[in-house]
Amino acid sequence: MTASTPPADPRAVATAVACYTLWGLLPLLFMALAAHGFGAPEILAHRAVWSVFVAGLFLLLAGQWGEARRVLATPRTLAWLALSAAMIATNWSLYVFATTHHATLEASLGYYINPLLNMAAGAVLFRERIDRWSAAAIALAAVGVVIQTIALGHVPVIGLTLAVTFCAYAVIRKRVPASAQTGLFVECLVLLPFGALFLAWLATHGQATGFASPAGLAWALVNGPATVIPLVLFAWSARRLPLSTIGFIQFLAPTLQFACGVWAGEALTLLRIVSFGFIWAGAGVFAFAAYNRSRAAREALKATAEPA
Repeated sequence: MTASTPPADPRAVATAVACYTLWGLLPLLFMALAAHGFGAPEILAHRAVWSVFVAGLFLLLAGQWGEARRVLATPRTLAWLALSAAMIATNWSLYVFATTHHATLEASLGYYINPLLNMAAGAVLFRERIDRWSAAAIALAAVGVVIQTIALGHVPVIGLTLAVTFCAYAVIRKRVPASAQTGLFVECLVLLPFGALFLAWLATHGQATGFASPAGLAWALVNGPATVIPLVLFAWSARRLPLSTIGFIQFLAPTLQFACGVWAGEALTLLRIVSFGFIWAGAGVFAFAAYNRSRAAREALKATAEPA
């Protein structure tokens, strides 16, 4: 950690941990929805529609309707949020597809890669230093990705795309001059028409599982809070933590996703175990380095606080 980088805010760290725990367990929800007859496109449409109402509630509680109106009237900010909405929609699409088509392990690979992209983005865009330990972590994870490619027999497109789209989302949200709640609400507004039109099409063709019964509607409505709450927690913590810190905490989500995939009975060959072993080693190296940097920062603060 450089001298100009302040120690992490404990509240932001706790918020990020809660966010990634919820994201890590999200495959269980999508698996349950699939078991109740929901297809991946319908799940995505319900996420887009019901998220607006939950995001609007958070905006109301935060008293930020005025800011939302200003953002909607500012073309440049609106354009950036439309771009971030496109990134998160692409990420959602692949993630829901993966978790409902027995590819949760590959999805978890993507979210193991993402923190490494966050570190690189932090170094390039925000001048956050990558030390030798972080570089070693990146190298170990890169070896893991290569082995995973061999194990799968093809480039892990789903995992790599998940990593790139969410890294891009994080970078955009860190730069957009809008609060977490306002930015999320505007993103949901951007996605609303697409979800609503698709649900209307399903309904007219008698294929809308979410509208076929009260139980189906209840499952559909869960998508709102399940989508918005982690994003609110993420957006709030991402604006208060270095990308490198966010990257470290994010290892929690793919670990839980990996466990969900194994629990669901997805194939776990020896070669895939070896590949994840390298990735876990990279996470461990980075965790060790992060702990040392945090301890050094605390000692430096203590030393400056003591009278000369």
